[in-house]
Amino acid sequence: MTVAAAVALSTVTLTNPPSAAAADCPDIEVVFARGTDEPPGIGVVGQALVDSLKPLVKGKSIRSYAVKYPASYDFLGVADGANDASARVQSTAKNCPKTKIVLGGYSQGAAVMDVVTTSPITGLGFKAPLPAAMTDHISAVAVFGNPSARLGQPLTTLSALYGPKTADMCNTNDPICSLGKDFTSHVRYPQSGLVKKAAQWIADNHLNPKAKST
Repeated sequence: MTVAAAVALSTVTLTNPPSAAAADCPDIEVVFARGTDEPPGIGVVGQALVDSLKPLVKGKSIRSYAVKYPASYDFLGVADGANDASARVQSTAKNCPKTKIVLGGYSQGAAVMDVVTTSPITGLGFKAPLPAAMTDHISAVAVFGNPSARLGQPLTTLSALYGPKTADMCNTNDPICSLGKDFTSHVRYPQSGLVKKAAQWIADNHLNPKAKST
């Protein structure tokens, strides 16, 4: 399944997530899209990412936002998630301009973030492309079990703007993001160590940048 196929024919409408109150702005917000068939929320991988980041950001406050979309086996719903994630990013950037935003997604949720970070045009159900100015507000992106990686197009290369800020993680032999055939590996990202590895990379390079030596 390509990202284009996931978006095609969708007839979703843009939803407006609640605006972040200026008095309630966290240091970091993780906007995460769960995987297929997970219940509403940020999902197991999203929670593992948030939990892994907390001890790495030196007491900074972290808020998570669960991207609203069906996450069903009708993958055309990816556009719902892309619209919602984009609207949330823009809302947070407007109301909490100092908040550092981390985008994340697992499996189908990774495809959601592919759309958000690589689509400069509207159409086919995606109606909320990110303005270029959002690049300054999005500190990092982390995707796990990304379907586009199986096609040789990880998000690190798909997105000119966000690729350098992206950790596109694929577990060994995960058939969703590689040519492997071990489906068990697709559901073991927290156990694989890749979530902690992504969190460490995000914290070190994008949330807690080391002071340059003089």
